Amino acid sequence: MITSALASRAEVIKWMEDFVGEKISEFLKTVEDSWQPADLLPDATVDNFFDEVKELRERARDLSYDLLAVLVGDTITEEALPTYESWLMTIEGLPKDPQGPWMKWNRAWTAEENRHGDALNRYLYLSGRINMREMEASTQYLIADGFDLQTDDDPYRSFVYTSFQETATNISHRRVAQIAKKQGDNQLAKLCGHVAADEARHAKAYKAFVGKIFEADTNEMMLAFEDMMRKKIVMPAHYMRELGVDLGKTFGHFTDAAQRIGVYTSADYTDILEGLIKEWKIETLTGLDEAGERARDYVMALPNRLKRVADRMKIPELEYKFRWIA
Repeated sequence: MITSALASRAEVIKWMEDFVGEKISEFLKTVEDSWQPADLLPDATVDNFFDEVKELRERARDLSYDLLAVLVGDTITEEALPTYESWLMTIEGLPKDPQGPWMKWNRAWTAEENRHGDALNRYLYLSGRINMREMEASTQYLIADGFDLQTDDDPYRSFVYTSFQETATNISHRRVAQIAKKQGDNQLAKLCGHVAADEARHAKAYKAFVGKIFEADTNEMMLAFEDMMRKKIVMPAHYMRELGVDLGKTFGHFTDAAQRIGVYTSADYTDILEGLIKEWKIETLTGLDEAGERARDYVMALPNRLKRVADRMKIPELEYKFRWIA
């Protein structure tokens, strides 16, 4: 154990290497044990491929407009993976040894995530409901534009972000799966369910990383948690845009669609925060200084504040037509 009063962030992250190595095998799967997109979609090598595609298209025909919009937005988000891997590599104090636990985690996490965009993209292409060129342009925009998660290349803030965001992604994909099943598309439901299960494992890992940091550097971790919640957690696709549409507008319409069908709402944001407070035992932390205590007070009071705001919010009406949807 290291002395938290003297610990720098780099020392804490270095101290965690053995812990991270253990979590790789606990929260990530080997390639041999992983599902692949080809397991979930029509196989072009078999004679009945076109029959399977026809059936897929018939099921997709009944999917609602908002569900398609959310599904496209989720796909674009997943396909911007090069940005996310690059971002993780910029975190200060993260050991860059290619064979070290942190870099192994980053590569293995990226490898699992990479399957998500492939599977969703392939489904949308076969569905016949999507203008693929428009969607592909949005993906290129998102990777080129990058993002600002306001984590300041800080490992503590970065892992608060990933703990929150991976949980949110799990909720989104799981809800899409549930809605797709209700609308008669069990194949899409199964696909999104597989993606959601990956995101759940990843969320558990990042929450465990933060929990370990709380052990070593309680006060600084508490301050980082507070800072991220004051800034608000923005989704990685907040710069999402369509051809000919100003930066920022498309993401707002995407979140409106998600709220209308209950895929991801302001109530979910609050629920995730409450879950993190419980997960990291914020209420019973010891060793906080005056600033740390103020940070804890802010975070503990935040869910009720957010609930009051959410109660006053109206569900947006469908007023926007996405260029993505044919």
